[in-house]
Amino acid sequence: MLKNGALALALSLAAVGNAAEPALPTALDAGWKGEKVCALLFENATMRTARCTFPPGAGHERHFHPAHWGFILQGATMRITTADGTVDRDLKAGNSWWSDGIAWHEAVNIGATTGVYLIVEPKR
Repeated sequence: MLKNGALALALSLAAVGNAAEPALPTALDAGWKGEKVCALLFENATMRTARCTFPPGAGHERHFHPAHWGFILQGATMRITTADGTVDRDLKAGNSWWSDGIAWHEAVNIGATTGVYLIVEPKR
């Protein structure tokens, strides 16, 4: 479910199904130019939560997501690439989304502000 209607494709990204390429890292394991962009905040037997931070010019290498809920703490303008193409999205603080999973995507912050998201992944 989207809040404020502004995140329609932002990170749900036209999910190409729930199956991910096994060679791709998860969002938590993926980075940008050899540096981590996501930090594990919490994990137990039923869920894990990560905070991902994207300063201007930084991004997230190609990775996959299992089903997850996300919340934008600090907004940014992100260029997001999926199998369907590339889109630019102005992501607003306070918006949230649900995704059933993303086979792959990659993103880069093309704006002037640092973007910060929470990603919550239920474990099945």
